[in-house]
Amino acid sequence: MVLKTLRELNQDFISENLTRTRPPEKQKTAGPDKGRREMRREMRRDKQREMRRDLRPDKGRREMRRKPAAQQQTQQSPVLKDLLFLLVKVASITLTIILLFTFLFGIERYQEPSMDPAITDGDLVLFYRCNKNGFLPQDVIVLEYDGQRQARRVVATAGDTVDIGEDSLVINGAPQQEPEIYQKTQQYQDGVSFPLTVPEGQVFVLGDSRIGATDSRIYGCVKREDILGKVMTVVRRRGI
Repeated sequence: MVLKTLRELNQDFISENLTRTRPPEKQKTAGPDKGRREMRREMRRDKQREMRRDLRPDKGRREMRRKPAAQQQTQQSPVLKDLLFLLVKVASITLTIILLFTFLFGIERYQEPSMDPAITDGDLVLFYRCNKNGFLPQDVIVLEYDGQRQARRVVATAGDTVDIGEDSLVINGAPQQEPEIYQKTQQYQDGVSFPLTVPEGQVFVLGDSRIGATDSRIYGCVKREDILGKVMTVVRRRGI
């Protein structure tokens, strides 16, 4: 009986030790489930990577499509800038020319024979507007008489005494030598009386073509207010 009880105790002890050292069934089954989950995650990650790789070419194509448009814009922008710069330049030049020929210079198409041969019919006369105080004898000026512009030559200034004798012009008692004048200087019956003294701020003018020219022999001395400017140059115009 004693041996039997000892055997039973020994078997109980062994069984208890086995149960303590044996891992639970849940732990045995948990290992494979965890591995399967990790494998599924890896598979999902691989699929996501493949999908990203597949999407990359589309992105590159979009970028390639965008690049030509950007290049066209960059190519068009310099052309527009150049065109705008050209328009601004033309406008500034035009405005400068208008201002110059409005306030500083003047241009007039001569349409009478009174200054022949120096200025003939059809010539373009360019004159300077800002020189109205320093006129000298032999200067050619542009003036306005009866609403018409004339080009005439200054023969006497303020303080000079003008007289017209027998076919000659006399200034301050001295007959004038005029080699470029081919006609005689004569008085007009309905004109001013001679001799006369030029008042302050006025000039006495004559046309180079003395016969029939409308000049100071008819309307007298010219005031500075009626003078438009001094002739700088003449541009010849001839018909073919």
